[in-house]
Amino acid sequence: MGNPSGRRSSSRRSSSSDDNSNNALPMTQIQEPPRPHPNRLISPTSSNHNNSNDYSASIPPSSPAISSTSSQQQSTTTTTTNNNNNYPPKTLHLTAISSPSHLPSLPSELKSNNPTRPLLHIDEHGHPYHYFLNPMTQSVILILLVEMLERFCFYGINYTTTAYLTGEYNDDWNADMPSIQASSYVSISTAVAYTTPFVGAMLADNLLGEYITIIMGCCLCYIPGLILIALTTIPNFMGRMEFNVRAIQWGLLVLWPIGTGTVKACVNVFGAKQFHPILQSSLIERYYVNFYMCINIGALTGGVVVPIVAQWDVTWAYCIPVMVLVVGVSLFLFGGARYVKPVPRYDVGYWMREVGELFCCGGHGGGGGGESSERRSQRDKKQQLIQQQSSNVPADKVGIGTVLLLSSLIIPFNIAYAQMATTFIVQGSVMKPWGMIDAPMMNNADAISVLAFGYIIGNIIYPELNRRQIKIPTTHKFAIGSAFGAVAVGCAIITDYQIHRVYRERGEAISILWQSFPYFLIGIGEIFAVSAAYEVAFTVAPAKKKSLASAANLFMVGGAPNVFCIYLYNACRSWFLNANGLAHIHKLSDYSTAKVVNYFWLLEAIAMFGVIVNLLPPVKNWVASIEEAAAEAVKTPMNTPMIRKNLKQRRKDRGGTNSNNDEETPLIKAKKHADYLKYGSGPELRKFGSMRAGPSLKNAHHNPPPTSGGQGQPTTSLAREVKNKLEPYADKK
Repeated sequence: MGNPSGRRSSSRRSSSSDDNSNNALPMTQIQEPPRPHPNRLISPTSSNHNNSNDYSASIPPSSPAISSTSSQQQSTTTTTTNNNNNYPPKTLHLTAISSPSHLPSLPSELKSNNPTRPLLHIDEHGHPYHYFLNPMTQSVILILLVEMLERFCFYGINYTTTAYLTGEYNDDWNADMPSIQASSYVSISTAVAYTTPFVGAMLADNLLGEYITIIMGCCLCYIPGLILIALTTIPNFMGRMEFNVRAIQWGLLVLWPIGTGTVKACVNVFGAKQFHPILQSSLIERYYVNFYMCINIGALTGGVVVPIVAQWDVTWAYCIPVMVLVVGVSLFLFGGARYVKPVPRYDVGYWMREVGELFCCGGHGGGGGGESSERRSQRDKKQQLIQQQSSNVPADKVGIGTVLLLSSLIIPFNIAYAQMATTFIVQGSVMKPWGMIDAPMMNNADAISVLAFGYIIGNIIYPELNRRQIKIPTTHKFAIGSAFGAVAVGCAIITDYQIHRVYRERGEAISILWQSFPYFLIGIGEIFAVSAAYEVAFTVAPAKKKSLASAANLFMVGGAPNVFCIYLYNACRSWFLNANGLAHIHKLSDYSTAKVVNYFWLLEAIAMFGVIVNLLPPVKNWVASIEEAAAEAVKTPMNTPMIRKNLKQRRKDRGGTNSNNDEETPLIKAKKHADYLKYGSGPELRKFGSMRAGPSLKNAHHNPPPTSGGQGQPTTSLAREVKNKLEPYADKK
């Protein structure tokens, strides 16, 4: 179609052609865009709408709309929308597809021929994956179950380690460690457990995949570590007349934490990957709430069963986690055929480049091993251009380093959270048990709190907010969690003052139930802070870096805070000494002379610092921009297999390999053919919108003549310019 005289062409042209539109050749204006790739159906919201949560899908012209009305009603609606510009185009939410009634309305490119897994997704490497309509009940339930049983084992050991090492369970056979050393052992093992997820991420993303990595982590490290810890509880079993400290170090500080870290990096990501990344993306938020509830179900049962049995026999207590994890691995293997198992990259060099990214907070991490630097540079520039147009965050800043920075916002809360297995246990050890409830069992108040409030928040509050299209900013979730952590530490301060007051007045211990308040409040904070960190780490990370992003998040959740706590223990060591200068304060008479309350005041300041930082507007805006950039990258991926296939086929059909001709249409081909019949060759089409006359570069054995006309000089029509430049060559023929 040609542009009428006197109107400026809206097609891509040079500035000189725009000034002389009456004399220029008519340009082709494509009215109907090509059908989008199925992975591009989710369109970003309009810039006129500030609600970035309204992820909607534009209904393609050839795709039926999901509606209960008749086709006549749909046609009427479309006409009304087109004739009235005051209303936005009709859109359709395609991020919570979970019902068979939705399938007839989906484009064929998003549906598979598998009736049990009807949803189809093709990744950027051309690998097809088939998804259940309701993955939560079909496959995710088994992943959540193995996570629950794994957490049973972890917290059953973690909650009782301090008491076991100080000799509370067996006066005759124990490590006889002071309280500060036992707390340091627990912090070291926790730090290792939350740092080694990088190993699991490397194996999962680049070599083995999440499924195999989980199995290997359990069988090679986790279960052997639990067995070794259990064997140390048997007197004289390892051929020694004294407690085998070397064995407990290998089991508690090496095998067990490496196993749990390797598994933990993959389980939550593997469960999230069972959902279609586009059609079921809005279901991931609820999945992570349920995931964290399963963590606390395991923590609750393990925190009740293992400490109770340990009061009777610590050997049997530590054998229970071994048997439970064996059952969990067996159930996980039973559901192997149900899982979606993404193909790893098989490129260790790629992972190493991404680890380097952790220290520069960004970067692409490079492309594949066989890709030339020139092609990789061109691809990266295209990705940066498109992502920068849709977000104020550069594409190279949405990386694993960014995940580290995001997760670091909850370090203040996690420092307070880390006290549950250390200083809270030390404080509770001098308090009076309530029946069978002692200091290690009080950790279950945290799990009960998470379960109760997790259900309320995940199934009532969040769905109601989503229905009203209200989303709590991520930094505000972090701030709420840190605030609850600060209040919890404040309750621990009040409890400590009460311990000293009652002991001075009556020489008695107060009830262990005083500690229910800090544990209960910590649990509420976890729902907002930690579960939100899991979610943002998964959603922000690129598709092939999910496990690595999970490892980075876990390091900030448990690794870095516990390393910081170890430093605090040693820096504040004088506050944990009794009147005789010894660190043995697990008795009330010794604890009353220590100054542990000063340590709690320091923790209170750290937690309040986390609240203030997360409420700062610049921090909120930065995190929001990161989330928006990641959402746009998911909704409009760059190089999809279908696009590359179409471009390759078009090049093959026209017998050329020049990438500058990618935008040819039938009308342009017809025009070039007409020019070829008239002049012997046609004009060259430049991809970025200008049109330059000249002979075919394939057949020309000369330098092209210089273009005529400079800035400010009058130009002739493009047709006359083509004719004048080609006439000398026509005479030679």
